[in-house]
Amino acid sequence: MRHEVRRLLDWVHSQRGDFFLVLATGMTLGGLIVFQAYTLAYILDAAFIHHHFRADLYPWLGILLGVIATRAVATWVNEVAAQRLAVRIKAQLRGELLRAILHAGPAYLKTQPAGDLTATLMQGIESLEPFFAYYLPQIVLAAGVPVLILAVVFPLDWLTGIIFLFTAPLVPLFMILIGRMAERVTRRQWRALQRLNDYILDTIQGLVSLKAMGRTRDREVRLGRVSDAYYATTLSVLRVTFLSALAMELISTISTALVAVEIGLRLLYGRLDFLQAFFILLIAPEFYLPLRMLGQRFHAAMSGIDAAQSIFSLLDEAAEKSTFSRLVLEVKSQTPSVTLKTPPQRIRFESVSFVYPGRPELTLQEVGFEIHHGQKVALIGPSGAGKTTLAYLLLGFLQPTQGQIWVDDVPLAQIPFVEWRRWIAWVPQMPYLFNASLAWNVRMSRPMASENAFREAIRQAGLEEIGARYPQEWEREIGEWGRAISGGEAQRVALARAFLKDAPILVMDEPTAHLDPDLEVYLERHLRALWEGRTCLIIAHRLSTIQNADWVLVLDHGRIRVQGKPSDLLGRLTPDMTRWTMGGEP
Repeated sequence: MRHEVRRLLDWVHSQRGDFFLVLATGMTLGGLIVFQAYTLAYILDAAFIHHHFRADLYPWLGILLGVIATRAVATWVNEVAAQRLAVRIKAQLRGELLRAILHAGPAYLKTQPAGDLTATLMQGIESLEPFFAYYLPQIVLAAGVPVLILAVVFPLDWLTGIIFLFTAPLVPLFMILIGRMAERVTRRQWRALQRLNDYILDTIQGLVSLKAMGRTRDREVRLGRVSDAYYATTLSVLRVTFLSALAMELISTISTALVAVEIGLRLLYGRLDFLQAFFILLIAPEFYLPLRMLGQRFHAAMSGIDAAQSIFSLLDEAAEKSTFSRLVLEVKSQTPSVTLKTPPQRIRFESVSFVYPGRPELTLQEVGFEIHHGQKVALIGPSGAGKTTLAYLLLGFLQPTQGQIWVDDVPLAQIPFVEWRRWIAWVPQMPYLFNASLAWNVRMSRPMASENAFREAIRQAGLEEIGARYPQEWEREIGEWGRAISGGEAQRVALARAFLKDAPILVMDEPTAHLDPDLEVYLERHLRALWEGRTCLIIAHRLSTIQNADWVLVLDHGRIRVQGKPSDLLGRLTPDMTRWTMGGEP
């Protein structure tokens, strides 16, 4: 937990202005508390003990009202500065987390549960607000106000000062003891929340399949169990919080009563002046109040501290796997980035190996081949052979563990990702469609494209029939993952993106895999037009794709086993290799 707190405090450094304003107003509040108590004690002493006239007390009453008003303004400024500090840090942290996740690319996102990411980005970031807006300012008050009061009280009454000095540590001591228990249950609550988010999101995404298979009732029961587990964990957190509040209140009340008793006895026997006694009696609750409030704020901040562990873990992991990882950044800082002026003429994999973090075996081992401009290369192999990993390396989503990818005579690592993305298009087998209109989902590959280019792209992808039959369909939201359209139409949207982008390099994962035979034949002509004059790497699952390729790579267990022209290679394929291209992979 200490590590997470230190990292949270590092983010405060970027908002030093608001933080120093919180510090300044907090210490000002401490001084105003002392002055207000003394002013009120003096007025009552002058009125009831020394019998001063009302007119003599008017200036002091004005001072008291001024102190109260100033204290209210200082409290307001302190809270506004603390809230602004929290909002700005949350915005910075969420932006940094989003950038790290986006830079890590699809290869990283596939390994992360969507519910965990959602919980971390939404509830996790929001749960940091109590830490920055309440707990951090309260630490300032708890450290400054009691010390200031001690400095004032000790010269006036050393006995009360000693009581303050020995009873004050009891509050943080009990806070630490109960805090250890709170830390465990709060961490358990955060994990339960993540599980609940995962379960709800998975249920929503698979609702159609559950309905089709008649398993909605079973899922409802399981969802209820997960929800009940989170409910029970939340109640355990509340029990610890109430226990802590009881302990804090009990300690501060007993300590204040002890001061009141010893003050009252000495006042009764004439060993203490009324002004002095009443001032100390007024200041005693204010001495313990910041410490008591710190205990309450601590429990409010605990969920944020536990969430910070997930946030920084995700941030570090995403940064480690990011395309802009530390190693790549070091290479790019030593070697100037390269901007491509013309389409690449040659792409070369030179002894490329890759291993995913946490896995002992290499996914790719010493892979080497070349793709020349305008060449169509088909990549085949069994599931787990490393085909998708190889495509991700070419797309720039991953960086080789060993070896180098050359674009002409330039290492791919030296080409900025945004620059490289302009020259390459990716058509996956299962394209992701956003909950937006069909037109938006097509235009996202080239938002500034003209209307003529857009119409030509949808015509080439075989989507013009939708606009011909239902013109309004182009502006209708199609749901997450394109649930409102068929699988074939979703695949054609991905093809339309590639047609519209008009990139010189194409990476495809069998673009006709989910289409019916008639539509596949219809699109073959358009695909040949799309491939013409472009560099293509196609993950193939069908013999027709291999026969239309210029070169074939057979990948197995991370190595290229066979490669060559289709006419020379088809006769050399083993029965297993042939089965990889017959109706999909085994």
